[in-house]
Amino acid sequence: MPTLEDSKRALRKLKEAGMRKLNFAGGEPFLYPEQLGKLLEFAKQDLCLESVSIVSNGSAIKKRFLERHKDNLDILAISCDSFNEETNIKIGRGKGRHVEQLRQVAGWCCEFNIKFKLNTVVNRYNWQEDMNSEISLLRPFRWKCFQVLILENENSGENTLRDAQEFVISDKEFESFIDRHRSQKCIVPESNKLMKDSYLILDEHLCFLNCTTNKKTPSQSLLEVDVQVALDQAGWDQTAFHGRSGVYEWSKSPVQGCGGTSKLDW
Repeated sequence: MPTLEDSKRALRKLKEAGMRKLNFAGGEPFLYPEQLGKLLEFAKQDLCLESVSIVSNGSAIKKRFLERHKDNLDILAISCDSFNEETNIKIGRGKGRHVEQLRQVAGWCCEFNIKFKLNTVVNRYNWQEDMNSEISLLRPFRWKCFQVLILENENSGENTLRDAQEFVISDKEFESFIDRHRSQKCIVPESNKLMKDSYLILDEHLCFLNCTTNKKTPSQSLLEVDVQVALDQAGWDQTAFHGRSGVYEWSKSPVQGCGGTSKLDW
C-alpha cells in the first residue's frame, strides 16, 4: 500500500498537471482521521488547491476534527438516502440514528463555515419518498441525486460484499423522484448516463479507475507513470463531466498567492 508520502507525491503530480479540486471519498475517510487531516492540510496549504472536500456517511465525524481542520476543508458532503430510519436500515445506512447525526453534522458545518452538501442515491427503497421538507430545513448548498449504478465486481457479482441488483430503478422512476423535488434550487440530478464515465477516481493504489466497460479497471499507478499516461487509461468523459455541472462554486473563498499550471480543465 502507498505511504502518506507516496500519496503526497501523487497529489503533487496531479496539481502540476492542472488539478484544481480534490475530493476524499471511500469507503469512509473518517475511519483514518489522522491521515485524512494531514492530507487535507497538504492539499490546501502546500498545493493551494481551490477546493478540498470530503464525502462521508457521517457516522464517524467528530466536532473537534471539523473545528481543527475547518480552514483546510471547503465542502463536507454527507450521504443520506432517506429521512425515514426504517428505510435507511433496509438500504444499509446505519442502525437508526443516521438522520440525527446528519442534522448534527450540518450544524457543525454552519458553525465552522464549511459548505454543507448532501448526496442521495435514488434506489428501489426511496424513489417514491418526498424529501422536500427536510431538504428545505437542512439547506445544503448542493444536493447531488444519483441514480443507483451497477458496476461489475463493485456492487454486482459473486466477489462483492453486497449485490445491489435489488436497488435498481428505471430511468422513469429516477425522473419521477427528480420531478418531485424540482423546486429545490440546490438539486443536481445524475442519471447513470451522466455519472458512469464523468468522474476521475483514484483507488488506494493511486490508480485511476476506468468504468467504461461497466466495471472498475485500474490504470497504471501515478507512482509509476506520468499523469497523462494514467489519464489516457482512465476512460474519463469531459463532456459528461461538464454535463453534470462538474464545475461550480466549490471554494469558500478565492485562493490567494497560489501558482500552478492549468493544462487540464478538471
